[in-house]
Amino acid sequence: MLAPAMTLEQLAPRTAAQIAAIDWDRLAEPEARRLRELGFDEGVSVEMLHRATLWGGPVACRIGRMTVALRRPVAAAIRVSPSA
Repeated sequence: MLAPAMTLEQLAPRTAAQIAAIDWDRLAEPEARRLRELGFDEGVSVEMLHRATLWGGPVACRIGRMTVALRRPVAAAIRVSPSA
């Protein structure tokens, strides 16, 4: 089971969760705008799909019907909680 304080970056592959909070202050304005445009917001379902094998590489997640690649620092700003 997921801990409520887990970030998207820490979520195990093939695990679904809901976005609990996004620390917008940790993101540059272009990154924050991109997340908003893609539909990232509190309460939205997200699924971790894959992590790059190299340390610090991007993560791939699914939000709605889209697959989105995020840099790890961006994924670390997104807090998730277990899906109900």
